[in-house]
Amino acid sequence: MITLQKIQRLAIAGLALLSAQGAISLQAAPQSHPNTTGWQNVFAQDLANVEMPAGAWAFENDALVAKTHDSIWTKKSYRNFVLDLEFKVAKESNSGIFLRSGDIKKALAALEIQVHDSADGALYGMVGAIYNAQPPSKNMSKPIGEWNRFTITCEGSRIALIFNGEEVFNVDLNTWTEARKNPDGTVNKFPQALKDFSRSGPLGLQGLHGKAQAPVWYRNIKIKELK
Repeated sequence: MITLQKIQRLAIAGLALLSAQGAISLQAAPQSHPNTTGWQNVFAQDLANVEMPAGAWAFENDALVAKTHDSIWTKKSYRNFVLDLEFKVAKESNSGIFLRSGDIKKALAALEIQVHDSADGALYGMVGAIYNAQPPSKNMSKPIGEWNRFTITCEGSRIALIFNGEEVFNVDLNTWTEARKNPDGTVNKFPQALKDFSRSGPLGLQGLHGKAQAPVWYRNIKIKELK
């Protein structure tokens, strides 16, 4: 006979298993830079799969480079994925990688992983930060002119970044519960709480930005979509 106590024990065990499985899936980010053999290219060589003004970006020597201040966006939307790429900066370069934009016409409608020669004047404007929201745990950037590597995982509410071989953050957007405020109490520019940001949308790269209008080079931009 199955007693009420046994049913309760089975139910508790089942909930614990589901909880553990959920925790694993929410934190399923690579622990090191992955082998991207067989992954999809985010940007076609002829740039036929993007949204941008004519001539705003171009491939030069296998690197994607901005020619104007305009951002480049994928026509396709992405939900859960691992994005892997390399970049290098010039002196005073200022760019960024936009994730799952809710509106490509509004810069603050997407999370941006900052790409910079060092930092700008904004809160959490340093390279490897979620712009204005989350700093990296340490500065892993290489000197100007050398190639850096990012592996960015977006899965549900979680965002993680491996920067030149080391994980510098793995955060849950659901902890950003208030508009214009970060979990650490600092003020940000976002008119809605990050927990309410789109979980699906185009990816983008920010064009020539900042006073110097200095270039940034991107290459080997690969993606693996997750379930």
